[in-house]
Amino acid sequence: MKQNIIKEKTYDLALRIVILYKDSLRKNEFILSKQLVRSATSIGANTEEAIQAQSKADFIHKFSIAQKESFETHYWIRLLRDSGYLDIKTANELLEMCVEIQRIITAIIVKAKTNV
Repeated sequence: MKQNIIKEKTYDLALRIVILYKDSLRKNEFILSKQLVRSATSIGANTEEAIQAQSKADFIHKFSIAQKESFETHYWIRLLRDSGYLDIKTANELLEMCVEIQRIITAIIVKAKTNV
């Protein structure tokens, strides 16, 4: 079976965030981390939906949502880092993952739009 890089990367990010969420509950931080887990898991979910899209427009739309969610995820990670709930090393790793995902999704969207 052929490897799908964006599926793997979005899944890996979501999994790391879910594990982080479990840890943040032990620190009694519920609100910011809940927002983070929602946006981070949405990236992968919309990626999965895009891959099963019924049309090119649907494909682009789902990846556009995934891209927006990746920017929201980036925001929540920065906020958790800057408020002291997330250590700098972990935050920077997650931020790098987000940026890489954003670049891949942008390339996918651009390519899909130019292949009319």
